[in-house]
Amino acid sequence: MKKIFILLISASLLISCTDLDVVPTSFITKENFYNTDDDAIASVTAVYASLSYDGAEQSLFGRNLYFLTDMATDYAAAGASAINPNVRALSGLTYDANTDRIQVAWRQIYSGISRANVAIDNIPKVQGTEALKTRLINEAKFVRALLYFHAVRLWGAVPLVLHEPTTLNIEGLKAGRATVDEVYAQIIKDLTDAEALPATYTANNAGRATSGAAKAILAKVYLTRKDWANAILKSKEVINGGYGYGLFTNFSDIFNKTTKNGKEHIFSVQFEPNQAGSGTSGSTFMRAAFAGFAPVEPADIISDVSLYYDIYAAGDTRRDATYAKQLLNPATGTLYTFPKPIFRKYLDVTILSSGSNVSINFPIIRYADILLTLAEAINEQGAPTAEAYEAINKVRRRAFGKPIDTPDATVDLAGLTQAQFREAIFVERTKEFVQEGQRWFDLVRWGRLVSEVKKVPGKSAVSERNNLYPIPQSERDLNPEGLPQNPGY
Repeated sequence: MKKIFILLISASLLISCTDLDVVPTSFITKENFYNTDDDAIASVTAVYASLSYDGAEQSLFGRNLYFLTDMATDYAAAGASAINPNVRALSGLTYDANTDRIQVAWRQIYSGISRANVAIDNIPKVQGTEALKTRLINEAKFVRALLYFHAVRLWGAVPLVLHEPTTLNIEGLKAGRATVDEVYAQIIKDLTDAEALPATYTANNAGRATSGAAKAILAKVYLTRKDWANAILKSKEVINGGYGYGLFTNFSDIFNKTTKNGKEHIFSVQFEPNQAGSGTSGSTFMRAAFAGFAPVEPADIISDVSLYYDIYAAGDTRRDATYAKQLLNPATGTLYTFPKPIFRKYLDVTILSSGSNVSINFPIIRYADILLTLAEAINEQGAPTAEAYEAINKVRRRAFGKPIDTPDATVDLAGLTQAQFREAIFVERTKEFVQEGQRWFDLVRWGRLVSEVKKVPGKSAVSERNNLYPIPQSERDLNPEGLPQNPGY
């Protein structure tokens, strides 16, 4: 495949639809586009689609990013059907600059960034409603910031491209790596603009970026940068901003398709049944169908995700919402037990015979994450406070089926030193966010990637080089001077 370090996604790739879960179906030329409000809406729908759809590959958040953020950690290992040597290299931490899943993730992230740039540059040309145009531009900025936030954490210094290319000359398309500080400055700028987005939308626009989502991602950005004061500020703005966010009473409702886009979901990638481009949140973990319900480990499972099944204390409801050792065949009433736990979060038990139809959204950031972000940032300022304890204890109470806002001595934490509280946050995040695209970022942020991953059999090759991914060699071949390789590759 001919590549430049970013893909040129022009208006010819913009889709003529408005629903966030509809994939591209028709193509139009740039000269006939950007005339009406509907054109502007369609261009931003294409930006969102970059998160959940790829006509050539599994989608970014449906599968591909998982290999980097979860399988390449202590959360999972390559399963029986992972015959692709590139996938097994990621699982064993032996990957290099030619590993194809890393290249695909790079392409998909920059494809989404390019779509956002096209929308941001061209929506002002529309002869339409100014308020709508401003909103749509800020939605595109939100997605661009989200994608750059992933890129800068995965690869460090990356090219910072903010406008639609104006030339097809490859030399003119080349850009070198911006500094990490420059990339983060742009992320913060885009998200700050996105704070002007609406707090809510009508039901038919559910899933769009909101002001609360912008603040929530900003809180995570500041936490990653160890800017504790701003992480606390933005977390509190999310918590106290009147957005209506909260924890579901039952942990399992986070991954229930009937409660998608509910009060705990601050921003999620939208998935619907029969979504094209392998855009299903369950595709990484499920076999194509459970027809027959053979009581054995599914032969085509791609990941062994059972590594942390036994870490949960008795009564922690997160275990059985995260993993399944048994499944009931709703057609026959037969209960089957698997020899090894399989992953459950994105498993739609109502359609087990048609696994590709999973419509459970993929959570980018949810309310529990903001509570734990607040608790961590407060603790890092010196010591845990009553506010920090209450934030983590809300998450723990929900996990153990206790009233969320009522202190409970049986599960609440208290009297910890700063170091002990830091470890408590580590343990809580480990149990809360299994296979939600958080683990690799957390371990790198804490400086614990090597020590934790080494504990897993088959992952002894992990080293400090793995705190960043290699720049794909296919990109460096086009721009070797502008894209120097990360250390160790």
